[in-house]
Amino acid sequence: MSASLITVETKENASQNLIIQRPPVGLSLQGRIRVPGDKSISHRALMLGALSQGETEIQGLLLGEDPRSTAGCFQAMGAEISELNTELVRVKGIGLGRVREPVDVLNAGNSGTTLRLMLGILASHPGGFFTVTGDSSLRSRPMSRVVKPLQQMGAQIWGRKNNSLAPLAVAGVALKPIHYQSPIASAQVKSCVLLAGLMTEGETTVTEPALSRDHSERMLKAFGAKLSVDPDTNSVTVTGPAQLYGQKVIVPGDISSAAFWLVAGAIVPDSNLVVENVGVNPTRTGILEALAMMGADIQLENQREVAGEPVADLRVRSVRLQSCTIQGNLIPRLIDEIPILAVAAVFAEGKTVIKDAEELRVKESDRIAVMAQQLNKMGAKVTELPDGMEITGGTPLVGTDVDSHTDHRIAMSLAIASLLATGTTIIQRAEAAAISYPNFTATLQQVCR
Repeated sequence: MSASLITVETKENASQNLIIQRPPVGLSLQGRIRVPGDKSISHRALMLGALSQGETEIQGLLLGEDPRSTAGCFQAMGAEISELNTELVRVKGIGLGRVREPVDVLNAGNSGTTLRLMLGILASHPGGFFTVTGDSSLRSRPMSRVVKPLQQMGAQIWGRKNNSLAPLAVAGVALKPIHYQSPIASAQVKSCVLLAGLMTEGETTVTEPALSRDHSERMLKAFGAKLSVDPDTNSVTVTGPAQLYGQKVIVPGDISSAAFWLVAGAIVPDSNLVVENVGVNPTRTGILEALAMMGADIQLENQREVAGEPVADLRVRSVRLQSCTIQGNLIPRLIDEIPILAVAAVFAEGKTVIKDAEELRVKESDRIAVMAQQLNKMGAKVTELPDGMEITGGTPLVGTDVDSHTDHRIAMSLAIASLLATGTTIIQRAEAAAISYPNFTATLQQVCR
């Protein structure tokens, strides 16, 4: 598939259409590629570096819009952060308890991670007044899930719709430790409460109904926080007040970004693709388990550990996929990958059921509704469930006009689906991919042969 068959059209309002025209024969995916740095780890490295004493060095940082929002917020509060790049970013920390009151509103852009985690930091810094907001999408996403536990700790937070929507105003105060029984398995909720606990006298504990990604726990330990984990009860405890010290952080490739190539390599015939240097933290590898259930041919090569995080090269070869049911405790470990898993299900034999994923309705878009609508436009058979989807595979896709709804994971998922749609597919507002994967289109052109 020549690069000319994958083109970008920039419109007057700066939005972009990604145009994919499938060739009549001969498309396969080949080569070795690297995906951007892990978004979750990039956020946390910038935040903890900013809150540390001394200097933190970060290699492999994701250059998407979301980490830029995190860096901008912490620069506004006194951290010195060098120009963001993938080679080396230096963060001169301000130290816990020394966050500077910003002179303007802190803008988290499109990043729910930035806003939700930052609330725990702001609420626990006495004497500071902070106002936080985001773009139109983020201002519609629920913040009560982190505001409520912070209020139990004594936080003073005000916002729209009973303190549940940004913009939010925060008056930092001395908080009290709590044991929070989270109703959902959410790394953002857990991380927000733990970050608040860093400045709180005593033990702050979060217990989850299922294990969510554990990047915060790993990194907090590495930066010097006193932290204990009880895997039997899905509980983690941080003891405050803490002091953090600058570290060297190497960010592995983001498995959420690798997921697009794993599915593409599995469904496009005669493909053999290697995605190098991918983080395979067990709390993030639900996508590998789901694809294994579907019969995908994926091997982990060159397994190693980098800065406390397990890393491997992932080789995927094309194979005929089978349907499966994705549910329960697997969901928190692949919640971001469900849009691309829906694409895999379209090309699998039988009916795939995805449930227990109602969290998808409050992401950058309602990902359940949007994926169902857009894939059905292309001829798929997708039925919405309140908490997921039923997808009957095997129906040929036909190219048409589809829309990302300004959601980066929707844009990239539709691009992968388009590789096997007859004719031409136009993905509107495809520039959304840059939120987490600025070079997605270039990589797509690179691997299509």
